[in-house]
Amino acid sequence: MTNNLTHFSIGLLFLFPAILPAQTETVDLSLEQSMELLRKENRSIRMAGKEVELAKNEHQKLNSFWYPTVGAAGAFVHMSNPVEVKQPLDQFTDPAKEFVHSIIPDDQFISSILDKIGQNTLTLPLISQNITSVDANITWPLFTGGKRIFANKIGKTMVDIAEVNREQVSANQQALLIESYFGLRLGQRVVAVREETYNSLKTHYDQAIKLEQNGMINRAERLFSQVSMDEAKRELESARKDLEVAQQALKSLINIDADKDIATTTALFINENIPSADYFKELVPVNNYLVNQLKLQENIAGNEMKIGRAGYFPTIALLGKQTLYSNGVDKYLMPRTMIGIGFTWNLFDGLNREKKIRQARLTGQTLAIGKDKAITDLKVGIDKYYTQLQNAIDNVKALNTTLDMSNELVRIRRKSFQEGMATSTEVVDAEVMLSKVKTAFLLAYYQYDVALINLLSLCGMPEAFDQYRMEGTTEII
Repeated sequence: MTNNLTHFSIGLLFLFPAILPAQTETVDLSLEQSMELLRKENRSIRMAGKEVELAKNEHQKLNSFWYPTVGAAGAFVHMSNPVEVKQPLDQFTDPAKEFVHSIIPDDQFISSILDKIGQNTLTLPLISQNITSVDANITWPLFTGGKRIFANKIGKTMVDIAEVNREQVSANQQALLIESYFGLRLGQRVVAVREETYNSLKTHYDQAIKLEQNGMINRAERLFSQVSMDEAKRELESARKDLEVAQQALKSLINIDADKDIATTTALFINENIPSADYFKELVPVNNYLVNQLKLQENIAGNEMKIGRAGYFPTIALLGKQTLYSNGVDKYLMPRTMIGIGFTWNLFDGLNREKKIRQARLTGQTLAIGKDKAITDLKVGIDKYYTQLQNAIDNVKALNTTLDMSNELVRIRRKSFQEGMATSTEVVDAEVMLSKVKTAFLLAYYQYDVALINLLSLCGMPEAFDQYRMEGTTEII
């Protein structure tokens, strides 16, 4: 029996490593590295890049109107009757008879012969019943009233719109990345604060047990310290769950394996001095992505109106044809090579041109109104984010003093409690207050960073975020 138990125990030892949970790999990741992964892996940015390529391809298709169109056509035709020229011979024999009578008035022999000949018809075949031909054709528009010029401008503007849209998508994804990255950073720092608070309260609880055993505090104070410790543990577990959500959000955004944990290395920051709100508002009409897209769409509407006006002009084109193979048609009837210039002029199209011009004009006016409204709304957004920046700066300034006082208060209460000069409630209150102040301090930093990237994105300059970060003050608690 003993040997069997020994063998069973050894077997468990061999199986034990196999049932241990897999170790999670931790990856140190800076904000710059996250940005690089975003540009490479983010699907939204890649889709916007493909839209630029599509717009460029459409532009190249419009350029094809400047080149000649060369084609080939062939046909075999069977006609019910051949094409012939029939000529009665009497128009030739009658003058001959008159000439003979003028010489020989009583001639009957020659006249009878000419009469018989004149009764016949001369038939000359021109085109046979079966015709085969293969032709090469060329058409080269020389003048279209400016349609090609304006269409080319529209194509180029469409490329510009796609590029602005790509910049906007990139800015939105950068803002989302910074929000997610610093959200993870905030979660990690809050977990550290909660762990510190829990460990402090646990130490306080251990001290309370010893003081109760020595009769220095009563049972109620020890129970209060135990309840506070348990509450701190629940808050720590809740913070860890929030941290896991923040981890998954950032991993999904930059396409990192789910079995890896990210350790942020870029700290939260804040700038004590920032430009005025008017400085950012002045950038909106010039740099904002939505405003620039509306401007480009206005440009397209203007060119569409010019295309409509170009419809009043004729289209002049160079025409050419070369017969490559022909059977059934002689060269003297149909030349093998032809070249010329022709035009088409639409004199009346049911007022379609006038309606297109009016539609383009109304579109341009609508876009102009929309652009002005967008600028106004975006300036309101500037005020919103700028107010959040100011509030975060004010909170940090106020919390700096509160943080120092809270640290000192915890130090004093701990020492007094050990000497029997302070109650357990006073120590716990000081620890909880310090934890709240540290959390609020970190949250103010996070709110500043998120408001800053959103503000810069509205101004069309998200790349300036790195400069603000380099000049800012990092989190210190």
